[in-house]
Amino acid sequence: MADEKIVPENGLEVRYERYKGIIKNFTLMSDIFMRNVFKQRECLEYVLQVIMEKQDLKVIEQIIQKDYKNLQGRSAIMDCVARDSEGKQFDVEIQQDNEGASPKRARYHSGLMDMNTLNPGQDFDELPESYVIFITRDDILGYGFPIYHIDRHIKEADDSFQDEAHIIYVNSRKQEDTELGRLMHDLHCKNADEMHSPVLAKRVHELKDTQKGVELMCHEMEKIYSEGMESGEKRGELKAKKETALSLAEMGLPVEKIAKAVNHNVNEVQKWIDENLCAIK
Repeated sequence: MADEKIVPENGLEVRYERYKGIIKNFTLMSDIFMRNVFKQRECLEYVLQVIMEKQDLKVIEQIIQKDYKNLQGRSAIMDCVARDSEGKQFDVEIQQDNEGASPKRARYHSGLMDMNTLNPGQDFDELPESYVIFITRDDILGYGFPIYHIDRHIKEADDSFQDEAHIIYVNSRKQEDTELGRLMHDLHCKNADEMHSPVLAKRVHELKDTQKGVELMCHEMEKIYSEGMESGEKRGELKAKKETALSLAEMGLPVEKIAKAVNHNVNEVQKWIDENLCAIK
C-alpha cells in the first residue's frame, strides 16, 4: 500500500474550528475569499461592469489563479483572468500591499498576457484589447482619485498611442456615494447584509453563512495550510514567502509555525504581519 499522509483527526478539527472564526472576518480584499467569490461569473462580471462603466459587459470565460509560464524569465500567477463577449482580456488583481501593486508589475502582467495570447504565425494586429486592473487597499499612486486610467501617449502629438493595452488602478479607500464607491465599500464588508450589491451579497452569504459555503472555505484554507507547511521552502522568492506568510497569518497560525512553513526568519515574518496590520488600521 502506498504511503499516505495521515492528518490527526483532532488537529484537523481544531484547525477547522479556527478557520470558521477567521472566515467571519474575511472581506473581498482577502485573496483567498476574493478568489472563491470570483469563481461565480456573475460576481466578476458585476465588478467589471462597474469599473469599466459598461453595464452590458458579459464575461464569457474566467480563470482563477491563472499561471502564466515564461520559459525565458519570470513567470506569474494572476488572481483572475477573464475574457468578455467582445474578445477583450482582463487581469483583475486585489492588492493588499504597495509592493504588489507597483507600476512595473502592472506592466509585466500586461506583457505576459500578450505573450500568451498569440499562436505562432498569428499577426500582431490580432492581439486583443487588454486591461490590467489593480484594486488596491491604499491610494498607491497618491493623487487622491478613486480610479486611474493609464494608457501610452504620444507626447509630440498630444494624442493616444493605439496599442489597446490599458492599466487601471482602483483606490478602494475612496468609498464615495457613486457606483464605484459603493463597490469599494462592498469589498471591505465582512457581512453580506451590509453590502449594496445583491450579486456580491448573495455570494458572500453563501460562503459565510451556509454550511456548504463554510465547508468549502475551510477546505480551501486547509489546502493553503498544507501547501504552506509542505512547500514553503520551495517557494524561494521573498515576495512569495511574504504572501504565503500573510495568508497563513490571516488563518490564525502562530508566527513560529508560519516562519517554519515559509522557511524564513521568525522576526522578519513578525515584522511583515505587524506592517500588514498597521496598514489595515
